[in-house]
Amino acid sequence: MAQQRTDLHLDLDKRRRVLEAWVEKKRQIAVLECEALEVMVEQIGFHETDVAGNGFHRDAIYRSMVAEFSAAARIPTGSVEFAFTDALVVSTSLPEVRAAFAAGRVCAGHVREIVRESAIVSEAVRNKRVDAGVMGLYEAAVLVFAEQETAARTKAHAAQVAAALVGETVTDRHQRAASERCVKVRSVGDGLALLTAVLPEWLAVAIADRLRQMTRQVIRNCAHARDADSGSDSGPACDSGPACDSGRVIFSDDTFATDPDTDTDTDTDTSTDTVMNAEDVAADTRTWDQVQADLLADLLLTADPSAIHGDGLDNIQGRIQVTIAGTTLAGEDERPADLDGHGPLHPDIARDLAGRNTGWSRLFLDPDGMVRQTDTYTPTEGMRRFLRARDQHCRFPGCRMPVHRCDIDHTHDHARGGKTRLDNLAHLCRAHHTLKHPDVSDAHRWTARQERDGTITWHSPLGRTYTDRPTHRVMFT
Repeated sequence: MAQQRTDLHLDLDKRRRVLEAWVEKKRQIAVLECEALEVMVEQIGFHETDVAGNGFHRDAIYRSMVAEFSAAARIPTGSVEFAFTDALVVSTSLPEVRAAFAAGRVCAGHVREIVRESAIVSEAVRNKRVDAGVMGLYEAAVLVFAEQETAARTKAHAAQVAAALVGETVTDRHQRAASERCVKVRSVGDGLALLTAVLPEWLAVAIADRLRQMTRQVIRNCAHARDADSGSDSGPACDSGPACDSGRVIFSDDTFATDPDTDTDTDTDTSTDTVMNAEDVAADTRTWDQVQADLLADLLLTADPSAIHGDGLDNIQGRIQVTIAGTTLAGEDERPADLDGHGPLHPDIARDLAGRNTGWSRLFLDPDGMVRQTDTYTPTEGMRRFLRARDQHCRFPGCRMPVHRCDIDHTHDHARGGKTRLDNLAHLCRAHHTLKHPDVSDAHRWTARQERDGTITWHSPLGRTYTDRPTHRVMFT
């Protein structure tokens, strides 16, 4: 007997149709963006004809062409220059990417990241350090990934692939790029200005992480001061604005296994000695972003956080995760290290960090030597190290939140029989962790299933499936 369709089924059908229509429109937009790229390829042909035999005015001719397109489309000159670069590289060096773009399997964002990261391969080919066929290897390895992932994840993967293919040039490029570091200020009106710092990536990541930790501590100090004044307990602080009131966050011992690396480093004594003046707290209505901006200014201008922010900030340090081969650490080779979640890192910097930091862990990737399961709810430290190296970021499709800002989650809920083992554990950021929480109604709750190799398949409330595969260390020999 056929199952009778209900209003709920009809409602889900409508919602699915809306989602499918949106996905199709995004595909059509990608196709149109590729057609726009093809038009720019045609313009590049006109440009080459214009400058032939007229090399003295080549730069002026190019700038005139860019200015024309910029004015006609009302977009910045820099964006037009990038678009012409994308068109030139795709048309001359990346034919498979061009075909995927034309079919709508990748979008302009994917193409932009693939082109950017291909520069290191192009440079190596021009200098005859690698064979011309290496570009085809790069394109194949990156494209198959891009068709399944976001542009942001594609960028990190493409950087790893390029570094693996021509690793000996990565250190040279990083050394040259380091010379471009600078600080600039630009007015944005209404008494505000944009302060831009171009820094080595590992430093920028550490700075951003330290600011985030310090902001969280300021917000906690605010909460504790209010508690002391009112005699109540405000609960855990949040990581988004408004600073102390960003909505309900679900916490449960049954579903959250918090990595101690994520929370204990910023916990401080909350006695009355360290609590701010209640009048200052009452007047503090700053959002998360505003607190971060104030801390940055305070640190740069005074070198130390001001007293009003409370104690406990001085000892907060920025955190980054770096993976480096043992042979490289010992100086036996010069393979690039990996700034997890971002891309290759100069081996000299990785070795210097190792010498300054006592928190490095050796990772033995032999499955026979790895503790894969424990009877306790909490994973062992060895399992945590393995999961941090495997996941690198939140395992929800497309999310790039680094692991030290995520929780370790039991894919199959521990309270419902899920085991504490490597193929049932994964890092999830708080926002995506709560999507599968039992307190969420069935109509809106996501479910997940993890395979033995760490691949997680997510099932949405509309019945669609999304697959997130663990990050692999890319190496070509």
